[in-house]
Amino acid sequence: MKIVTFTAMGYLLSFVVISAAIQPFAFAGGLIDMAYGRDIKSERLKEPIKPIPINYDNNRAKTDLGKRLFFEPRLSKSGWITCNSCHNLSTGGADNLPTSIGHKWMLGPINSPTVLNAKFNLAQFWDGRARDLKEQAKGPIANPMEMAFSHDLAVEVLQSIPEYAMWFKDVYGEEGITIDTVADAIAAFEETLTTPNARFDLWLRGYDRISKTEEEGYALFKGKGCIACHNGFGVGGGSFQKFGIAKPYEKDTGTLGRYNVTKAVEDKYVFKVPLLRNIELTAPYFHDASTWSLAEAVQVMAAYQLGIKLNDDETNKIVAFLKTLTGNQPEIIYPVLPPSNVNTPQPDRN
Repeated sequence: MKIVTFTAMGYLLSFVVISAAIQPFAFAGGLIDMAYGRDIKSERLKEPIKPIPINYDNNRAKTDLGKRLFFEPRLSKSGWITCNSCHNLSTGGADNLPTSIGHKWMLGPINSPTVLNAKFNLAQFWDGRARDLKEQAKGPIANPMEMAFSHDLAVEVLQSIPEYAMWFKDVYGEEGITIDTVADAIAAFEETLTTPNARFDLWLRGYDRISKTEEEGYALFKGKGCIACHNGFGVGGGSFQKFGIAKPYEKDTGTLGRYNVTKAVEDKYVFKVPLLRNIELTAPYFHDASTWSLAEAVQVMAAYQLGIKLNDDETNKIVAFLKTLTGNQPEIIYPVLPPSNVNTPQPDRN
């Protein structure tokens, strides 16, 4: 009888402990994660900004292969530069430099955007010249100012390494290693690089996770007109807009933006609207990296895009709101890459 009583009491205590743990776990977003992005009923879900959905539906073998390629320096001529060099997953998916450092220390012509949440962009690069992440992944490998390799040599390097040949066959079958499958795998990994459960997302889902000041900042963000371009899952990335709608932007008249793709006069100085997710982590700001201050960036946007002047209180409140958009950063275990061999083309630093 004592044994039965003891067992029953044990179950009861276990239930109490588990029940007590559920509330903070759910409050932290744990149950949201396990629900694959399903949200509780909240009127805030009708807001123009949408919480980042959770999605575990991916091909693990493909994303693991893409992860290795994302960190693979042998896709560059020097054997030193990786995708992560310019899109550092330790620093918000960007490199926190005005322009990235490429082959032979050459400096790129434009600020490198974050790779985090890039799946929510309508196109890739500031000028939108790549229609998706797969197309974008091919560009840096063959760009002489970036990885400075060629697609053929990149494929040759991977084909020389038996482990890569095996992994590609497992994922792509007889198609094996081509520049298309290389880019496809990298893109599959990059699509997993989302940052859900930002405090603002939890507020949208019905949890009171932002302060009065931050909520007032969001009201200003909407009321002043910022929301017209910065909305949706990425809080941006959904349209192309001219930089300098209210007045010409005089700080950079040499970067022509979308015009380089379309050659249409009306597309001069038109750029893809940047994502504002994790914006506090990705200074410097704008395509020309003209400011390191998020407050100044907000004021520049107000002046050049909306034709208004924000006072310091308004600016600080909008900045406070923007900082609530920082979500859970991807926790990446650095991949161990297979060794080269005598058949692998050697790096060339020249």
